[in-house]
Amino acid sequence: MFSPQDRDNIKWFWRLYLKDKAPWLIVVLAMVSVQAFVYQQFLSLTNTGLRVIFDDGSFQQLVKICAFVFLLFGTRALLSYVVPRLSVWLAGNAVRSMRQDLIRQYLRLDLAYFDNTNSGDIILRLVNQVDGLSTFVGQGTVGAARDFVTILVVSGYLIYKSPILFAAAIIVIPALILLMSSVSTKIKIIQQSAENAFGNYMSGIEEMANGMRTVKISGQEDRERERLFDATDGIRNLTIRLNAVQALFPPSIDLVSAFVYVLVIGGGGYMVVQGGYNIDAAGIITFLLGLVILFDPMRLLAGFFAQLQGSLILLASVRAIYSEKVKITDHENSVSEFNSKGDILFSDVEFSYNPLHPLFEGLNLRIEGGKKTAIVGATGSGKTSVLSLISRLYDIDSGEITIDGRDIRDIKVKSLRNAFSVVAQDIVIFNDTIWENIRYARPEATDEQIWAAAEAAEIADLISARGDAALGPKGSQLSGGQKQRIAIARAFLRSAPILLLDEATSALDQKTEERIQGALERLSKNKTTIIVAHRLSSVAAADKIYLLDMGLVVEQGTHTELMAEKGLYAAMYAAQKEGYS
Repeated sequence: MFSPQDRDNIKWFWRLYLKDKAPWLIVVLAMVSVQAFVYQQFLSLTNTGLRVIFDDGSFQQLVKICAFVFLLFGTRALLSYVVPRLSVWLAGNAVRSMRQDLIRQYLRLDLAYFDNTNSGDIILRLVNQVDGLSTFVGQGTVGAARDFVTILVVSGYLIYKSPILFAAAIIVIPALILLMSSVSTKIKIIQQSAENAFGNYMSGIEEMANGMRTVKISGQEDRERERLFDATDGIRNLTIRLNAVQALFPPSIDLVSAFVYVLVIGGGGYMVVQGGYNIDAAGIITFLLGLVILFDPMRLLAGFFAQLQGSLILLASVRAIYSEKVKITDHENSVSEFNSKGDILFSDVEFSYNPLHPLFEGLNLRIEGGKKTAIVGATGSGKTSVLSLISRLYDIDSGEITIDGRDIRDIKVKSLRNAFSVVAQDIVIFNDTIWENIRYARPEATDEQIWAAAEAAEIADLISARGDAALGPKGSQLSGGQKQRIAIARAFLRSAPILLLDEATSALDQKTEERIQGALERLSKNKTTIIVAHRLSSVAAADKIYLLDMGLVVEQGTHTELMAEKGLYAAMYAAQKEGYS
């Protein structure tokens, strides 16, 4: 029923999230044990009450027994309220810690992980799977503990009443164990398929939502509907299959119950008729009542083991995140202090996203400190990858990248990235006010600093006009130029010594670009500025321009020098100029 990996995962969850709550768990176990003993005492009182009835006992004795029974079940009712509240509280705290650890782990992972992982899988783990574990641990496991203790206590009492009848009652248990073992494997397989299907479904929903503009313009609503309908059909089929397998447990328990009841009624009746077995009619009735009580928790426990297999898949899926290797880390001799205003040098850099398709093979370039350097080229030439490597979003395969002669791998990652401000084409805008969106770049900034950044980016008037109005999902209520100004305001607020402009104006029309260029000029003053652009008119004023083609520097120089060479850069510039005219 439990593979070595399952046992290891359970130990891992216990050690990290439950072990420190052991005293409270003991309290819960004590309370569920009391609940179990209520049944044992109920059976004992029932047996006594039947003897009072059969043997012409007094009415006073009967009232006394009834009062005790009521008191017992009143106690059980109270515990039935307290135990779930306490267990859900314990499980909620444990799973909250797991969810927080999971978030920390996700934020530690390299960018490469997110580039290769569907966002639906991430949401599935952080939301659905963790919630599933919370419900299972907080309610399912405690309920199973109560049922297990009830089975032990009631079984002990029935053995005390009649070992022979109890032995006859449990002869079918091995068959149940074999069934549970067989079904458990099937449940795991189907549950894993179901989790994959849910992850793909969530990714499909996100793709549809993010691409709704394209869907509408191209009239592909029918295609999207069919795609998601197919996914829902797959989830439905897997859910039905999973339920079909889990549904084998209750009828199996019912058949076993029927078989056992027949044995007890027939065998017990024979023992009473024949005599000499130290059991009478009251004992047989009590024994049958005990079996009724016993088989209900057995049915629930069987259902728990069916759910357990699915929960083990969830646990394995969540824990798998912790096995993801973080490659971009600090080493023990990493430094925090470095000259961020120095030259940035690429020396024989080799890098690839896929080993079969190298991007850079011996890339060499120098980005002078305090000056503007532009990197241009066709799509796929490696322009943006240069920025990713400088900021260690990815690590190079070989060669060296240095800032003022210091290898960036010898600088603490946080210190290195604190040296950069970024204005990119793809801007993350939150559904909040403009003010809070600017503050995101530097949460500790004062109101005066945020306002100064907004004025420098020429977006202060829009803040005054919109006030506290939210911007809509992904800034849907803003134009492209307004989003760019928020990004520029963030860069002003951050005021880092190295400025990265990654296609910062490529999505804007020429007039809007010209207005924003003034803010960018002020932003880049006295900073090492690296401009990645496809539109060559935006880099004409750069101190140095590198033209990349297929991961190689094919031309370099100032705009004037490159135009004089009449090479690839001049041809591209002329073609773009003709296209704009």
